[in-house]
Parts: sequence; structure tokens; C-alpha cells
Amino acid sequence: MKKVFTKKSRAFRMHSVLEKSLKTTLFSLLVLSIQGASAASISENALNETSLLAFQKVVKGKVTDEKGNPIPGVNVIIKGSKTGVQTDMDGGFAIEVPNASTILVFSFLGMQEIEVPAGNSTLNVTMKEAGQQMDEVVVVGYSKVKKESLTGSLQTLDNKKIVDVTTPNVENMLAGKATGVFVNTGGGQPGSQAKIIIRGRTTVNGSTDPLWVIDGVIVGNSSANMNPSDIETLTVLKDAASTAVYGSQGANGVIVVTTKSGKAGKATINFTAKTALTSLNNGNFKIMNGAELYDLYDSFANKQDFQNVWWWTPELRNKNYDWWDNATQTGIAEDYNLSISGGGDNFKSYASLNVYDETGAVKGYEYKKYNGLLKFEYKPNSWFTFKPMANITKETTFDQQHSVGALYGNMPWDSPYLEDGTLVGNAPNPTWVNTTGSNYLYDLQWNYGESESYTVRTNLDFDIKFTSWLTFSSVNNYIFGNYNSTYYSDPRSSAGEAVKGRIEDYFSTYNRLYTNQLFKFNKSFGRHDINAVAGYEWNEYNSKYSTGVATGIPPGIIVPDAAAVPEKVGGNRSQWAVQSLLTNVNYSFDNRYLAQVSFRRDGASNFGKNAQYGNFFSVSGGWNIHKEAFFHADYINNLKLRASYGSVGNRPNSLYPHLPLYSFSQSYNENPGALISQLANPDLSWEKTYTGGVGVDVSFFNRVNITLDYYNKNTSGLLYRVPLPGVIGVTSIWRNVGAVNNKGFEASVNVDIIKTDNLRWSVDANIGTNKNKVTSLYGDKQEIIVGDGSGIAGSANKLLKPGNDVDSWYLTEWAGVDPENGKPQWYTTNTAGERVKTYSYGDASKFKKVIGAYTPDFFGGFSTNLNYKNFDFAAIFSYSVGGEIYNYARAEFDSDGAYTDRNQMNLHSGWSRWEKPGDIATHPQALYNNPSNSNKASSRFLETGTYLKMRSITFGYNMPIERLHISNLRLYIAGENLFTITHYSGVDPEIPPANNQITGVATQVYPSTRKIVLGLNLTL
Repeated sequence: MKKVFTKKSRAFRMHSVLEKSLKTTLFSLLVLSIQGASAASISENALNETSLLAFQKVVKGKVTDEKGNPIPGVNVIIKGSKTGVQTDMDGGFAIEVPNASTILVFSFLGMQEIEVPAGNSTLNVTMKEAGQQMDEVVVVGYSKVKKESLTGSLQTLDNKKIVDVTTPNVENMLAGKATGVFVNTGGGQPGSQAKIIIRGRTTVNGSTDPLWVIDGVIVGNSSANMNPSDIETLTVLKDAASTAVYGSQGANGVIVVTTKSGKAGKATINFTAKTALTSLNNGNFKIMNGAELYDLYDSFANKQDFQNVWWWTPELRNKNYDWWDNATQTGIAEDYNLSISGGGDNFKSYASLNVYDETGAVKGYEYKKYNGLLKFEYKPNSWFTFKPMANITKETTFDQQHSVGALYGNMPWDSPYLEDGTLVGNAPNPTWVNTTGSNYLYDLQWNYGESESYTVRTNLDFDIKFTSWLTFSSVNNYIFGNYNSTYYSDPRSSAGEAVKGRIEDYFSTYNRLYTNQLFKFNKSFGRHDINAVAGYEWNEYNSKYSTGVATGIPPGIIVPDAAAVPEKVGGNRSQWAVQSLLTNVNYSFDNRYLAQVSFRRDGASNFGKNAQYGNFFSVSGGWNIHKEAFFHADYINNLKLRASYGSVGNRPNSLYPHLPLYSFSQSYNENPGALISQLANPDLSWEKTYTGGVGVDVSFFNRVNITLDYYNKNTSGLLYRVPLPGVIGVTSIWRNVGAVNNKGFEASVNVDIIKTDNLRWSVDANIGTNKNKVTSLYGDKQEIIVGDGSGIAGSANKLLKPGNDVDSWYLTEWAGVDPENGKPQWYTTNTAGERVKTYSYGDASKFKKVIGAYTPDFFGGFSTNLNYKNFDFAAIFSYSVGGEIYNYARAEFDSDGAYTDRNQMNLHSGWSRWEKPGDIATHPQALYNNPSNSNKASSRFLETGTYLKMRSITFGYNMPIERLHISNLRLYIAGENLFTITHYSGVDPEIPPANNQITGVATQVYPSTRKIVLGLNLTL
């Protein structure tokens, strides 16, 4: 007899036990770490006392940060030995050294390691943050380059500037922080991920996602589910000088991430914990309660059409079931991180463990993420370094979520419960005013979905140092991932009733092999400095999936073995590969005159045999004017001019667009059959973007830092499915057609307003603007009408036309409400070519026009940081100005009476409805089952995308606790996404992606969430 499992089976109980065990392990590790730190301190002190007699000189001193605050717990080690001490609560230390030529090494997690000669009896040492060190040496294009030698446009963020919001995804953390980086957050559902556009859209229908490079490995178009707390620095590469070395993969910009590594010295333990209480932020979108909806119906001019039906009674006004309140709750997000870092000159290690657990603010959804990272650096001799790494991620979801669409749409007059407390069944519902409505709570008694994914990212890297100026670096990465999901529809539910229950199982797996072999050259000749790399790269991807659907399931059984009917099976495999030769050379003369050249040749599997390889390049230069002898402006600390030009490429989002393909999805009499589905194009080639840019970096008084950039990007040979006549049986073919131009300006400023020992106050701000336009199409085409990308029938259209924005809306033009009769009006074109008003939507829709675009006029963010003694305060805001959102949700919920089977929204501030002749109103007369078409797609539903959003605000207190060997304990409280200032009438002007694309169309979305966070950071 076959064994079956129910939803409450042992497998589920084991998962719960495993989760509790993992959290217990985290707590135990923390306790053991504190005990271990104490024991290590005693042992080390004993060693120092035993060794004192051998030393002849005592060196004393104090270690502070740049603000003058003492740093306790700093490791002070005699270079080349294991002898050392730690600074006390006041940052003081005393160490005996053998002679005056001894070098002391000062190290502390999060600070720049420095070496100081012990020549003086008293030393005052100032340590810089690690982020400041990375400002001086920036990881970019397969190598590290001094910041003063950079000729490209990029921006580096350290860990403190990134990990200030509660989310498991790095993408969500970048909003408003990097100039020219437009971030569309993914909504409030736990685990949702933002979409990023760097310097505008360079394509019309391809991906706009930037390339992510993590620890030298190209991982694709996302952050690969990494733990945000493991990030040391994140650098956004924006122009050709920075991205061309990544060739065909850098067209949408590059995000380079460097994760934390082990530091020499005594082991340092960090533990962070935070708990966030989440609630839905529904914006300006307000659904009517029972009384408000009754008053709307009572105002209908044709009220006689329903006055005699059974449900229309005065008592109806007092019926008010709150679907929203029933389905929402205070969600909880928990985020725990434990990391251990340490080592010596020859061996360093870093290990971290992260648990993220969030329960949705909409009931019934749970998201969990577990992440572990191990990094080692072993140096058995002076010329060889071995650097293995392993990163493991697990994500799980449980989805029995209340219907977000029903929260908006279900009428307050309809209760999901009968008078005896039992649930109303499926449609039709004779007890409801909306008799065709369905009670989703009935199905949620049984139906649910669950998913599970694993990602394993491993590196086996090594460096060979041939000379002081020549190194061979080998990066070898393997990523393996799998995903599985199950969706269960009970035979008692409306979704499963017709087929007596259904189970849908989905399984997918993928692997990715990446390797690059690089020679790195770094040499100085007098006033000449050369930094160069040259190498080979291979990137290969393989995936497959299978799906099975079975029906006829006994209630409560969740395995297909029990199914009566194997309804459907499916599956697929896919592969691609890219190989590359690359080189990049940076040259500096006297640190004044800078030059950079890069070249890359890519070969990709998804191009035609006649154009499989593409060449990409960049040239750039810089001038450090402040280093010239003639420059005497002492108040200017830095003044650099930059210029660059180069090319990058883009591949199609299809894996086999160049091949002749047949579809085997059809069959006849149980025999397989094939139909031609795609024509070959062996000449299909790269979509190329040529970018020119200029920039200036300037600093004043050691307090004010300003960066300005202007760029011009031209993309040609767009990869596009060109329509074909339907008579040949194939509707389109991939070709290189059309061109797009992007121009933009970016500015960022950082000001240290106050810099004293006890008080420091700084302000950061950035702004970016991008204007794009189509410059050509294919053949003699002058315009192409395309969908808006939302996949919603009856939604808006967009128009591709030379001179227009890529995201231009193409709509019937709304002409407002006739003040005499309250009828809706649109513009049409008469025989004389004049625009005139009409009551006929059908006539007006024949003469649509371009009205606005989704692209904002400018966007950016600003922040402030304030430190006073042990207190710290930070606030971050982001904004976007201009751009038009198509609010499709209003077609349903602001329908003027056209939809009587769902609730309606309250009129937004500044709106009014026509009631009598002479009224100047925004909304036409409301009618029951309104036939006027006033809610059809038109420019009426275009709304401003302007907003100002508070991303986070934090207040913390730092305190060392010497008796517990705690270097620092920081307690803080934070608020995230507390408010948004906007005139947009919808839920959120940051529209979540649809079909993995930024569309600008607002539908029934999961609202963003407000968070109140309590947290602590502990350093041992």
C-alpha cells in the first residue's frame, strides 16, 4: 500500500523542529563566543606577562577614529609575530617591543588596517573606516584602482550605507542612494524584489537589469540571494570606461559587490538582531465602507433600475463588513546575523550565518531565508594564495494568503459568514448583493501553495605572485540551484471542485560554471604607474524543469500518488554559453594625467553563425588639476576632469533566436507532430550601445565633495521580433532593427557640516535625469503600437516612434466632463484635421495620440547622519519628479457605476462628481451599469508619478561593556517607509514590476509596508 501524507504530516513537523533548532544554535553560538572571548583574553594576557622580561622598551598610546572617539578592542600586534594586546575602554594600550625598528599592526573589524613604526614611546593612532579605505582603492573591472586614478563614472557604497532597511534582498536597499540608479521596489509581500535601471532604458523590449558581479564572479542579473550583511562594499559602474570590460553583459550597467573577508588578528565576533513590526501602507487609495457605497448608489440618476430588488433597503447602509481588517495583521520580520572573522598573516577566515523570517501583513503568507557563508584565505608561502569560498542559501514560502484583489473588490454589504457563523460557499451566493461573487475564505480552508529553493555558490580561487608587479589570478566558480513548488486545490473548493481536486508540482534545477584566468600587472616607473589585466573568461548555464498536474484527489491528501487522473506533464531544457578575451590598462603620469583603455571580444551561443562574436572597447582620460604646479587654490582639495567613450553590448532575452525552430506542442491521434515556429537568422548580431561622457569631481575645504556627470548613449541594432505576414505560418522573426538614444545628467554632493570630537553632522544628496527617445525603427516603419507590458486586456498602449520616449503612452484623449449634462467627453479628429470633443468613445479611440510618458523628469535621494558622543541618528529619503503612471485600477474602482459587482474608491483630494448643470467636475454623472464607456482606457487615468518617500530613520546608542569583553553594543530603533508624499491616487507611486518588467501600469497591487524596527549590534 502506498504511503501518503497530509498537510499536518511528520514532514511539516520536522521542518518546524529544524527551524527551532537553527535558532537555538544561533543563540548557543553567541553565548559560547562570549565565553570564548573571555578565555582567549585571559590566555593572551598570561602570554604577554610571561614574555615581558624579554622586551626592553614599552610603547604606550591611544587609538581613536577620525572623530576623535576612542576605539576599544583594537588588536595591536607586533608584525611578524603573534604577540599583541588590545586597547582598553579609552582606546589606550601599552606593549613592550624588542627595538625601535619594530612595526606595530593595528586592526579592527570595519576599520582600515594600518602599520605604525614603534620608534616613539608614545603613539597617537587614528584609524579610518573600511569604507573610506575602499574610497581610496576601488574594486572595478577585474582589478583594484586608486580612486584618484579613476577615469570612469562609478559610485561606491559601504556596508553601513546599504544595510539600513529590513529586507532579504540587496536590490531593495539601493533606492535613493546611488546617482542615476532608478529603483522600483517590489511591493510589500515578503521576499519581493525590486527592479533597477541604470542611466535609462537602452532597449525597447529586452531586459533592463544590470549585471551583478560578486567577488569577481559574474552571477547574472540579480544579487543571487546573497545575505546583505555580508557585503563589504557595493560599486555601481555606469559609463563605458567602467563597463566596457564586461562587454556584452554590461549594457545595462554593472554592480560589483565585494563580500567581507577575514582580518588578521584576534577573532572578532559580530552579532546583529532586529525585529520589525510591519503594517500595510495603502497610500491614497481608499475603498468605500458600507455607508459610502450606499450613498453612491443612492446618487445614481437611474436609481429606479434597482430600487425594487430585494437587497436595496435602508438597512443596507448599516451593513459594513471590513474585508480589509479581516485579512490584514501586524506582520513580523526577524533578521539575525552572526559572523566570525580573524586569522594571522598566513591564514584568514570569515564565517557568517543569517536567518530572515517574515510573516506577511496580509494574513496567510510566510517567507523564510537561511544563508551561510564561509571564506578562507590561506597563504602557505609568499607567492601563493589559496581562497576557497562557499555560500549556501535556502528560501521557503508558505502561501495561504488572503486575496489582495478581494480586499479591494469585495463589497462591504457582503459578509463571508452566514448568521450561524459558517462560511458562505462559492458563487453563486444568493445571500450576497453581488450574487456572482466568490468567497475566497471558503477555498482558503484547504487550498495552499508552498515552495522551496536552494542555491549553492562555491569558489575555488587562487593567486600566484610571480614578481612584485606580476600576478596570475584564477577565479573558478560553480553555482547550483534548485526550486520546487506545490499548489494544492481541494475537491471541496471552487478551484478544485470540477476536477475533484488538483495537485500541481513543479521542479527546476540549474547550474552555472564560471571561470576567468587573469594576468595582473601593477608597476611604477618613476612618475609612471601602470595597472593592467589580461585574460580569458568562460560562462556556461544549464537548466531544466518539469511539471506535473494530477486531479481526482481525496480531501487533504497532498501527494500525486493518490490522484485518479494524471492530467498533464511538461518540461524543458535550456543552455547558453559565453566566452571572452579581455584586457584593461590604466595609466597614470605623476598622478596628474590619467588614461584607460579596455578591449573585450565576446562569443555567445545565442547569435547567428555569421555574427557570433562581438568586439567592445572603451577609452577614457582624466586630469587631476589640483596636482598641477600652477594650481594655488588651497581651499580646493581635489579637482578632476574626466572623459570617456566606448561600447557595450546586449544579448536577446531568447536563447535560440538565430535558429530555425519547430514546436512539438501539437499532436494528432496521440501521435506527436511538429510545426515550424521560428525562422532562422544567421546574421542576427549584437545590440550595441556607444556611450560618451564627461565628468568633474571637486572637493572644498575637506568638507564638501561634488561629482557631476553628463552622458550620451546611442543603442543601435536593437534586438526585436519583427512581424511577418501570417500566411507563412510564422508571425515574427528576430532581427537587428531600430535605435534608441539616452541622454542624462547626474550630480551628487556630500557635505560634512560639523566635524568635531564629540559632534559630527553630514548630509548627502543626489539627483539624476534621463531623457530617452526612439531614433529609428525598421524598414519604412514610422511607428509601432505595442502593449504596456502589464498583460491586462483593455489596458493602455505605448507607441514606439522616432523622437518619442520609449515609454510613451498612446491613448484616447480625455476631454473632461460636459458641465451642462455631466456626460464624459473625449477628443477626436474631424475631416478638417481639427481636434474636437465627442461623446462617443468609439469615435475618439480611432484617433489616439501620444500623451505623456512613464519616464520621470528627474529622481534621486538625500540623507543625513548625525553623531553626538555615543548617540547616532540617520535619515534617508528618495524622490521622483514627473512621469505619468497609468492607474488601471481606477478603471475598476472609479468606474462611475459601470461595475456593480465590486466596491468603489472614494474620490481623491481635489476630485468632484457632476451632480447638476453648471458643475465643473472631474468625474461624470454616476449611473447604475453606466453604459457611457467613461472607464475605458484613456488619458483620464494618467496620473503624476511625483513622490517623496521616507526610506528609513534611525536613532541608536553605542556603549562598550568591558567587563563582558564586549567591544561595542549598539541599540537602536528605526522606522522604515513611514510616509510618502504624493498626489497619486493609487496605493504606491512606485509601481511593482509586471512580467519581470517595469511597465508604469498600476493594478491591484500588494501595498508596501511600514516597519518599526528594534535592533542591536554586538561586537566582541
